[in-house]
Parts: sequence; structure tokens; C-alpha cells
Amino acid sequence: MYHETLKHIQWPAMLVTLVASWLVASTSDKKREWGFWTFLVSNALWIIWGMIDHAYALIVLQLGLAALNIRGVEKNKKKYASTIATSTDSITLTRVSDTPWYRE
Repeated sequence: MYHETLKHIQWPAMLVTLVASWLVASTSDKKREWGFWTFLVSNALWIIWGMIDHAYALIVLQLGLAALNIRGVEKNKKKYASTIATSTDSITLTRVSDTPWYRE
């Protein structure tokens, strides 16, 4: 019975994967970061299901995808950190009459 119950884990894994895909496609850095973490949860769910169903190629695939998702988390953190640093830089205002294309 326990084995039969866990066999249905593929459905939550599929739903979590879809939610993760939606989050990663966001333009928001925070949502994208959540998306990579959600993908890691989906990787774990797929690995559990793959072990139950003896789908070893799926397990290897999910391990590879988990490595890419960890890379995505790290790259997103670096991008998010540089975005914050850039947004706090001072802004220089220029008068329109000081620009080369302005004519009176």
C-alpha cells in the first residue's frame, strides 16, 4: 500500500515543476529565485518517483537538472546583488540645453 501511495507522487511533481517554470520565467528577481528553489523540490519529487518506478534515466536527469538549478540560484543571487548596487548609485541630471542635439 505504501508503494502504491508513493507511485502517485508523479502528479505533485508535475504540478511543482509547472509552478517552478512559471516562477523562473518571471522578470522579478525574487520570483525567479523562488522558481529555482521550487525546481529543486520538483527534482527531489521526481527522484523519489524514479526510485519507486525504477526509472534510473529519470533519476540521472533530475540530478543533472538539480545541478543546473543550483547554478541558477547562484547566478540569480549575483545578478540580484548587482542590481541592488546599481540602483543605489547616484543619478546625474543634465539640462536639456546642455545636450548636443538641443537647438534654440
